[in-house]
This record gives sequence, C-alpha cells and structure tokens, in this order.
Amino acid sequence: MTGFGPGLYPLPTLNSFLFLPLSLVIVVTTAACFGGQPAAPANDAANKGEPEAATPIAVENGSLPSLREVVSKVSPAVVSVDVNITALDFFLRPVEQHSAGSGVIIRPDGYIITNDHVIASANSIQVALADDRVFPARVVGRDSRSDIAVLKIDADGLPSLEFAEKSSARVGDWVVAFGNALGLEGTPTVTVGIISALGRTVRTSSGTTLTDLIQTDAAINEGNSGGPLVNLNGELVGINTTILAEARGIGFSINSDTVQRFTTDLIEVGRIRRPLIGIFGRTLNPAIAQQLGLKAGNGVLVTAVGEGPAKRAGILTRDVILKFDGRGVSSWDQFLGILWSHRPGDQVGIEIARGEERHSLTVTLDEAPADGS
Repeated sequence: MTGFGPGLYPLPTLNSFLFLPLSLVIVVTTAACFGGQPAAPANDAANKGEPEAATPIAVENGSLPSLREVVSKVSPAVVSVDVNITALDFFLRPVEQHSAGSGVIIRPDGYIITNDHVIASANSIQVALADDRVFPARVVGRDSRSDIAVLKIDADGLPSLEFAEKSSARVGDWVVAFGNALGLEGTPTVTVGIISALGRTVRTSSGTTLTDLIQTDAAINEGNSGGPLVNLNGELVGINTTILAEARGIGFSINSDTVQRFTTDLIEVGRIRRPLIGIFGRTLNPAIAQQLGLKAGNGVLVTAVGEGPAKRAGILTRDVILKFDGRGVSSWDQFLGILWSHRPGDQVGIEIARGEERHSLTVTLDEAPADGS
C-alpha cells in the first residue's frame, strides 16, 4: 500500500529507561466517513440506518450534570498494564525496560482487553487493579493486525464493563475516556468529549490497516493505550489505540463491535478467525469510472477474482460492488471494514453493478488462512 505520511501514532507507552516514539507511522485514508474521509459521513443511511433521535442532556441551573456516576461505575474495571521488556542500550548491552499502558476488565473471572502494542515483546506482564491488588498476567491471545490483545489474571468476582449495544454509537454522542495517562499514580485519568466521526481507517507503514475506528475529541494521552472509551451509561464503546501527534482533539478507538467480535475469537481459539471472500478491489470514483467506461460512478471496483466465495457466487472482474450486507459501500477500506466484522461461514448479501444491470447475489464466506494471507 502507498500514501503513508507522518503524524498518526499508536498511543505510546511510558518507558522509565528511555522513551522512543513507536515507529508505527499511520495515515488516515479518505473514503466515505468510515474510511477517514473528511467530507461525507463514513456510512450513509443505507449503511448505518437513519440516526435515532438523541435524548438531549438535561441542563439544570445552567450547568451540565456531573459524570461522577459514570466514573464511579467504570473506574473499578480500568487497570494498569505494566510490562517489562529487554532492549539494547547504546553499547548494545541488554537492559531491562519498563513501560505502562491501560486495560479494561470485560469478564468477572479476570479477562482483560488491552492493545497489542502495549504488550508486544513483553518478558513479563503485571496488572494493577483499582483496589491496589497486583496480579501477574498471561497472554490469552493477541493480534497485531487489529491491535487487540486479551490478558488473563487469576481472580474472580472482578468489576467488569459491558459492551454497548451493537452499532449504537453516533456522531455527536458524549463519550468518556479512561486510562493510565502519563503513568500517574492513583485512580485512572478521566476525560470527556464527543464522537467526532465514525468509520475512520488508518494504515500503518507495515501495510496493516485498522478499520472502523471511532474518532473522538476526548483527550487521549500517553499511557492511555488499551483504556476504555465509554458512553454515558458506562458501557464500552471502544478501546483507545492511536493519536494524531501534531493535532489537538483527535484520537482514535477500536469500536466495540470489532473488539467484542475479535476478543471472543482470541478467548475461544487463541486467534482471530477472519473471513475470506476471494477478491481484490479498489475504490471507484466518477473520474475512474469515466476512464474505464463504467456506468456506476461510486462503489468498489472488482479488479481480480480468485478461487473462493466470490467466484462461486458469480462475481466477475469489473463488477462494481454497491452494497455489502445491506450497507452502501463507497471505498475499498469501508468494504474491508464490513467484511471483517463477519465470521467465516456467514452468508452475506451483495449488490453489484455490471454494465447497466444490477444483480443481487449471496456470498458464503470462507475462512482466511491463519497467517492472514
């Protein structure tokens, strides 16, 4: 993939020996509001459905209500993730380094979500709870492609957070970010803001694509990696993962739908079972459509079809995908985001344009190889 640029970094962890910004350089891509485009919302009405009427926050005596109930509900489930790694100093001598990130308990029996980049290369991991108890943690499963990792500690009856209702987040919703910001001692740092955009897509310099991210203006700082983003009901909306270093008020979280889907796989099978459809494609816009003589001006142009579900369903090269799973698609990244929300074996409806004709097909997804190829 091309088009990389400076500025967007995974949330750095705190290193007591030497702090070096992580080399994961990312750039926001432009698509239809779920792929990082500045103009249109990532998902149109067919994609997300008509927004539900929001209930205004009550204002009493000229001031907004306190968030202390949300804070008291969520804080006990927020943990500090402390990691020891071995690195080389200036003279190439091995030295122990310490870094810290955040995590959130999702099951009372000790399952914790954090970012993969928080625990990558760790020799040992310890988790500090809000009640000052400290436990050694083991890695249940991790996935660098989604920047999600699941840890397990030997404890029961722990406070945990529930996931927000699937796809309930809307632009403009109030959200609260929690985390071990700057490694400060005491209770988690709490910041508040709104969901600024949905469906953002970022690409790393290694070619990894993170899709369906939530953009928020709730302040996210060093050490917040892996911490929860919650709604005003204290439900998990996302996991904080990246920041835009040179901008203010721009941070990104992995949405709860993706987190819930992927963590279930990590807990049950130790890896993420990704679906395979068997096509290559590219974003189609009116200029490209005119050059290729295509009638459809927007969507995803199928550039190659391999052996697999798409070929079995009758999809051909030069078909234009208009809808996938009933949701309008206007970019390749947006299409991938919807695809990866499914499991192998799912039957998914797909609407294509072939010349002046429209066809509705059903694709039964295969499972992608474990190596992600």
